[in-house]
Formats: sequence, structure tokens, C-alpha cells
Amino acid sequence: MAGEEEKKETPPNFWGHMPEDEYYASQGVRNSQSYFETPNGKLFTQSFLPLDQEVKASVYMTHGYGSDTGWLFQKICINFATWGYAVFAADLLGHGRSDGLRCYMGDMEKIAATSVSFFTHVRKSEPYKDLPAFLFGESMGGATTMLMYFQSEPDAWTGLIFSAPLFVIPENMKPSKVRLFLYGMLFGVADTWASMPDNKMVGKAIKDPEKLKIIASNPRRYTGKPRVGTMREIARVCQYIQDNFARVSAPFLTVHGTSDGVTCPTSSQLLYEKASSSDKTLKLYDGMYHSLIQGEPDENADRVLGDMREWIDERVARYGPKIA
Repeated sequence: MAGEEEKKETPPNFWGHMPEDEYYASQGVRNSQSYFETPNGKLFTQSFLPLDQEVKASVYMTHGYGSDTGWLFQKICINFATWGYAVFAADLLGHGRSDGLRCYMGDMEKIAATSVSFFTHVRKSEPYKDLPAFLFGESMGGATTMLMYFQSEPDAWTGLIFSAPLFVIPENMKPSKVRLFLYGMLFGVADTWASMPDNKMVGKAIKDPEKLKIIASNPRRYTGKPRVGTMREIARVCQYIQDNFARVSAPFLTVHGTSDGVTCPTSSQLLYEKASSSDKTLKLYDGMYHSLIQGEPDENADRVLGDMREWIDERVARYGPKIA
């Protein structure tokens, strides 16, 4: 029986029991982890730096709902680092190893401001202040990243990258207005209650069944029902972003699977149509699900990563510091 229990034990990382330093070195990157103090609580942060090449630019990554910067999300971070980018990521408040009530997103403006305070701190530091800098957001992290962009100084960021961003909620995922109204009548008491339907989001996000098993085994993944305030705030923020698409003037790439059952492909299409950016790119992938990099078969994930690499390399060449 003891042997069976050991087999069922979740390894400390998605790759198994190899020590972290050894794994990251095998991928060609150097990882560091630390906490960043803010007035709203501590953020758990990570950096992924290329081991044997010069840094071309910095990229600041934000994960999706219920996730964190570890487990499979860091595969995105590692890939960008192997291309020559310094990658920095922070667990959102209420997620992973950061402070806050688990998966409570009752004030997304504050949550975005907390993360962007860390990103801006790094972006303005000596090694990176003169290099191009990009914000990257996946899923709900896309909405949070857009709030960070709106909160930042003009021209603070060279470009934006969105992977299946949450700007438009699919009809079958929208929170019940009646339910939100009734909870709202409790004068905020119910805001943190984990009592909203979860609509089995994970199953709608991941196409590859083996990768679904790995993602589901993340010990830091939030598995409770959505909190009342989280759904209320996501609905508000999505509408706010839709109303302000025209304020987006930075270069951006947005990618989406046409079979995404968690965030509408319309999110990316509307951003592309309404943003005032002169340099904007939309990539739609026929038949792909929500989690384009962690959850698709390898050949699909590699296609998306290849498009991201081509886009960011071109922007660094176009907008980066000119070498005489």
C-alpha cells in the first residue's frame, strides 16, 4: 500500500522530481524567486533569464484565473527566455504564493496596480531601462494586463502580447445578473463567497488529455467555485475594456483559438478592430481551445510560440535601441 501511495504523490514540479536548478539549466535558463512587498500585500515573483546569450528586451507575464506563475505557465516564460528575453512574472494577489484571499478578484484595478508596480520597478532598473519592454497576459491575465496598460504612463511599454484574452465573456460563462443582484442585496457580505457556478472551465480550456492531467495536478491551482465578487468584477472589467479599446495605441499581438470555450475569440477580434494602434496583429487558430500553449498538442503549441517569437523579434528590431 505504501508503494501505491508514493505513486499517487504529486511531484513538486510538473517535470517531476529533478531539482529546479538542474531543470532550468537543462532548458537554457536561470530562474530566481523572491517576494515583492507592496502596500496591498506580498507578491511572489519569478525571473527567467537566458543563460548564454545577451538579453534583447524584457517581458512581463501575467497568468490566468486560478493559476500561478509556476507549474505549466512557466513553460511560456522559459520559451521566451530561450529566445533571448528577460522574463519576469508575478502571482496575482489571491493566487499562487502571493498574499490575498484565494481567487478573490473583487478589485481588479488594485490587483493590476499591485502587479504593475513590480513590473515597473524592474522595467526601470539599470539592466533593462533602455531595452524594449513588453506586457504579456493570458486569459483573465489578459484583462489584468490591459488594466496595467491603462494605468501606465504613455509609451511605458514597447508592445503588448495577449493569449486568449478575456475581454468578452461567452454567453454560457456569463454570471447570472439575478444571482449577482440578490447577492448584492447582502451589502457586500456575500462578495467573498465561493458560490457561483464554475461551468467546468478547465475541461473547456485544455484539448490534450495528458496535459489536462498535469494541469489538474497543480497543487496551487484554485479548485473552488468562483467567488461572487470575482464574477461581478470580471463582468464589470470586461465591459470597461470593451468601452476603451480605442485607447490602445501600443503595438500588439493577440492570439485566440476559434474553439475557445472559456473566452470569446471576439475578444481578440474586437481589440484588433477598435484599437487605435497602427501596428496590430491578430492570429486566429482554427479548432484550437483556450489554453494555446499549455493545453494544446505540441505541434499546435509550437505553432503559436513560433508566431509569438516572430512577432516580438520583429518589434525589438523595429522599436529597439539603434546600434550605430
